[in-house]
Amino acid sequence: MTTAVNTKTLTLVQAVNDALRTMLHEREDVILLGEDIGQNGGVFRATDGLQAEFGEERVIDTPLSEAGFTGAAIGMAVNGFRPVVEIQFLGFIYPAYEQIMTHAARIRSRTKGHFTVPMVIRAPYGAGVRAPEIHSDSTEALFIHMPGIKVVCPSTPYDAKGLLIAAIEDPDPVLFLEPMRCYRAFREEVPEGKYTIEIGKGKKLREGDDVTVIAWGAMVPVAVKAAEEAEKKGIHADVIDLRTLYPLDKDMIAESVQKTGRTVIVQEAHATGGLANDIIAIINDTSFLYQKAPVERVSGFDTPVPFFAYEDDYLPTPERVLRAIDKVIQF
Repeated sequence: MTTAVNTKTLTLVQAVNDALRTMLHEREDVILLGEDIGQNGGVFRATDGLQAEFGEERVIDTPLSEAGFTGAAIGMAVNGFRPVVEIQFLGFIYPAYEQIMTHAARIRSRTKGHFTVPMVIRAPYGAGVRAPEIHSDSTEALFIHMPGIKVVCPSTPYDAKGLLIAAIEDPDPVLFLEPMRCYRAFREEVPEGKYTIEIGKGKKLREGDDVTVIAWGAMVPVAVKAAEEAEKKGIHADVIDLRTLYPLDKDMIAESVQKTGRTVIVQEAHATGGLANDIIAIINDTSFLYQKAPVERVSGFDTPVPFFAYEDDYLPTPERVLRAIDKVIQF
């Protein structure tokens, strides 16, 4: 007999809040730190109501010093806590980059496994919300380059809650990227209480034999829309939501591209040095002889994200993805 699971209809940002509340109840060692996360509930209200419920010693408003409170969280993690740090925007993380890469990612190796750093760094990221400079960066590739830190990027409320809980319980540091464009874009049913989604596993959203379309974060809805338009032309696409950017689900990628022989990768980030290039390397390593066409990338451009409405000319669109699909089909 299966037991019915109660659900709530949540947006992605509400699912993040629900995951944090669930783990604050579940574990006394979970502590939240960040700028304006307490009384104000965070710039996107992801922590709304949590300080009132759990107190100022567990939901801590910090000074405006990303390097300072990230470094403090690393010390807490080494000493038995499970801190969850909020960076207001991914573009604000750069002052903390030294702490993350020099210490958080290396302590397990440096101490030969005697110490780990079970912390989560949450960061809203991406363009398309008409934000000013530094607020719209998609620089996930800076972090996937360093072994020792995992990088997670959900695109749906259900995945956001399950992956965030898994990240909090992980013994190693996790950068948890939250696509701002998806925060309140739609709702879906999310189970109440605790559940987890395995870090390192992608998700197949659509089945098709003609082309593989790979995306993550805010580009997942773009990829799905393009696949829907392609289907009207008789082209059936496998659509993969990576969900975890490091470690990648190499098996799912290889299985799909070996089946279809054609691949389109959609990333919001700048073209040069982006994650798409690593995915192409995986395809070459595992599936080169199966390919019927060169892999196509649809990405942002090698320029800072432009202001406001000009973002629309920077970001990948379903139309750009559809043109890439047509190109690999016609090759």
